Amino acid sequence: MARQSISITEPNDKWLKAQVDSQEYSSKSELVNDLIRQARNQQRQIDWVRAKLEKAEKSGFTDATKEQILAQSKSDLNG
Repeated sequence: MARQSISITEPNDKWLKAQVDSQEYSSKSELVNDLIRQARNQQRQIDWVRAKLEKAEKSGFTDATKEQILAQSKSDLNG
């Protein structure tokens, strides 16, 4: 595992410490890695939505209702 040295503002450090103190996480490193995983997952979802929007813009109009589009998008997201 790669080791990094980072600087964190005091408010952020206090928040990290509070999360560890509450035993939600065993260490600040575990918490930071979890936050990064969450951010990466969120970015994948954003990229997926962006790709869908770009594809839709290029393909033209649809006859599907907004409810049908939403249902299909949820189905695609959930696998």
